[in-house]
Amino acid sequence: MSEHIEPVGPVGPVGIDELLDRVREGLDRVSPQEAFAAASDGALLVDIRYAELRDRDGLIPGALVVERNELEWRLDPWGSHRAPEATSHDLRVVVICNEGYASSLAAVSLRQLGLRHATDLVGGFQAWKAEGLPVTS
Repeated sequence: MSEHIEPVGPVGPVGIDELLDRVREGLDRVSPQEAFAAASDGALLVDIRYAELRDRDGLIPGALVVERNELEWRLDPWGSHRAPEATSHDLRVVVICNEGYASSLAAVSLRQLGLRHATDLVGGFQAWKAEGLPVTS
């Protein structure tokens, strides 16, 4: 007998703008300055941008680079393919994409894995860079 799993999120068709509004209601999204401070306090910044954007715009020093298609496998503390940094479900994770859209969906996916302190960066990498925060080439 198989176990019944309830659907996660909205049932039926929903537009991406509505989906983003819904998922962001449960996130305590952070500004670039808040993300910088959180990293100083031990939060893990996770850059999910694809290689072309990282090559073009640079990297956030100390951020773990995990492309979006590998995120759940690399951040699941119980996973067989986890990154060494994925030590606990209590880990504070700030997901960073290019402009702050895909990162919201990614943070919610991490929360569904039990990473209850996962969130994302408002405005993404572009907002980080615009604030003059550290970037390396």
